[in-house]
Amino acid sequence: MQQTTATGMPIATSKTATRTRWTILAILFIITTINYADRASISIAGPELRKVFGLSAVEMGFVFSAFSWSYVLAQLPGGWLLDRFGSKMTYFFAIFLWSLFTMVTGAIGFLTGGAAVAALFALRFVVGAAEAPSFPGNSRITSAWFPTHERGLASALFNSAQYFATVLFAPIMGWLVHSFGWQSVFYVMGALGIAMAFVWLKTIYGPKDHPTVSDSELKYIEAGGALVDLDGAKRGAAAPAVDTLACFKELLSNRMLLGVYIGQYCINTLTYFFLTWFPVYLVQERHMTILKAGFVASLPAIAGFLGGITGGYVSDRLARAGYSLSVSRKAPIVTGMLLSMSMVACNYIETDMLVVAVMALAFFGKGVGALGWAVVADTSPKEAGGLSGALFNMFGNVAGITTPIVIGYIVQGTGSFAGALVYVGANAAVAIFSYLFIVGDIKRVTLVKSLVK
Repeated sequence: MQQTTATGMPIATSKTATRTRWTILAILFIITTINYADRASISIAGPELRKVFGLSAVEMGFVFSAFSWSYVLAQLPGGWLLDRFGSKMTYFFAIFLWSLFTMVTGAIGFLTGGAAVAALFALRFVVGAAEAPSFPGNSRITSAWFPTHERGLASALFNSAQYFATVLFAPIMGWLVHSFGWQSVFYVMGALGIAMAFVWLKTIYGPKDHPTVSDSELKYIEAGGALVDLDGAKRGAAAPAVDTLACFKELLSNRMLLGVYIGQYCINTLTYFFLTWFPVYLVQERHMTILKAGFVASLPAIAGFLGGITGGYVSDRLARAGYSLSVSRKAPIVTGMLLSMSMVACNYIETDMLVVAVMALAFFGKGVGALGWAVVADTSPKEAGGLSGALFNMFGNVAGITTPIVIGYIVQGTGSFAGALVYVGANAAVAIFSYLFIVGDIKRVTLVKSLVK
């Protein structure tokens, strides 16, 4: 019996198809790992930076949030650039620039006081702007290279790189800070990113342009719903023009997408807690050394990585079994967010290892539920995939602004992280509400009002 997708379309199969799409995904995974390691570099260096520059918890919260201010503001321009110039070149310049600015961060050690805070904020601000096209680009490339019934796992894999970044680089960066000072983290990560920018340039192509893709693989992914002509306009193919402002309004007026955006904001609140304040929580609340905190922070990240793979696998299995996209995407998201709420229990636990175990369970759940990018790939209008992904990412990363600042005020006002954990857990509950009661059926959006005739 032939398998079908959730929409009733037959799933193409080919034993002779090449696996070029998985090579593309491997490059996305590596680049996204470096992307998140660069984001997390400030949190690993954070305890030492606070000591060296004499920063308060609130000042540190603002420094942590600087990345997301520009990351959010640059989402729509970044999405427009992706749709206008294609994924390959837009993403190349993004990688090169964010890595360059990361390197420069290591050179501000001669500053003190307010000047140091301003320089840290400014450099994290420009790193955030440069990284803006990254995740919409990931979603766009996944939409082009993967059929619907493989897209959940593909999106989960590139998204799980955020956890792998912590698993791999948190211990390394903790060791660098301990052995060579906080500056070394930014020099090493920046140099690595610049090198990978040129690897990207040599390895990333669209499906119809890739030198090694076979005809059978191209037919396989196209039959399964991959948007193989996504960058066709860049090669001169005819494509409907889109009024950007009208498209922006049309996407925001869609209830399903608005529910997805709210859910992503809440899910990213968990992400940014682990990216920014979690190592500080281990040092300040649990009295660990910076070196130990770097290694301990990697343990929940391992669980998050495994959760991400599990969520994507389960979602695609449900889709292959004939369940609708609504069921196959929502079930892991809701289950994962329920598990994430367990972090509140850490307020009542004294044993450090048990705290780490509960945090690992919470991060596992966050990984299981992190299917937002698969939902974006499933729902974005084909004429505006970059803009749709950028709008989704803009909403989600407002959490990168609010989470560090809110937690900074909670910690400074109460002297503990208890309220912060409740705040983060409550966001997981709101994500569940959003997907169950606002999103409704998950399906691809068809633009009506914003196409230029």
